[in-house]
Amino acid sequence: MSILPWRRTARPALLLSDSETAHPLVMSGERMPSRIPSVFFTVRIDGAWRPRQDEMPGHHDPATLARHHLRHGADRVLSSYSVLDRAAAQDAANTAMARWHSPAAGLEVIGSVQLAVSAQDRELAEEHTRRHQNIDLEHEAEMRRLTHLQRVLADPNLRRMWWINQFPDRFDQLSDLVKELGDLPAPCEREDDGTRGDIRRFIDQLVTATDTPEQRDLFLKALIHALHVLGHHDLKTTAAQWQTQHEPGSTPA
Repeated sequence: MSILPWRRTARPALLLSDSETAHPLVMSGERMPSRIPSVFFTVRIDGAWRPRQDEMPGHHDPATLARHHLRHGADRVLSSYSVLDRAAAQDAANTAMARWHSPAAGLEVIGSVQLAVSAQDRELAEEHTRRHQNIDLEHEAEMRRLTHLQRVLADPNLRRMWWINQFPDRFDQLSDLVKELGDLPAPCEREDDGTRGDIRRFIDQLVTATDTPEQRDLFLKALIHALHVLGHHDLKTTAAQWQTQHEPGSTPA
């Protein structure tokens, strides 16, 4: 018998469509692991089994098989939940179990669960959550520090100032650092990850490369033609306005 007081709520009703042949089962005080293996739910299972009229029983003790199946079903669902999410875990278990289903030939079972959590298990789960939160915060802080360092080392001017600040008496060794870094890229911002970021960086390089009026005019003509073919008329109009504002040989406004 469980030492935990159960909440005084109505137990989920079992829909027994054939009460004459349904045999009730009750299992209380069952300890089942949560998402954290060392932290447990305390489970009460109210179930029932009945023989299937159209099949011969496949087990000499149907009640034993029914209890095993109900335990296994509850255990499978609860292992995905934290004991801190007791209500959600109970709903999920009841959704999976509270209907007649056949785990073996000649047998149908149904069940519902009520969950409780001991004070010790709750405290363990809360401590586990705090530890993971601290680990996540430390990881995030370390990633920010490394990203900042990468940004500094990828920029020649910032790299020089960083080196002077860190090693003021070893300025002559800066060239060795540059050689070891090679073509260190600047860190990608999160919003620049993937194809969108690649396109944005390519456009930045392209705009930087078109540094004469003639190159700019040629680029805009090609861009206007491409946007026309793609059917992006609003973008085409905007690009055409840029070309009108800065024609080759004109003074930019």
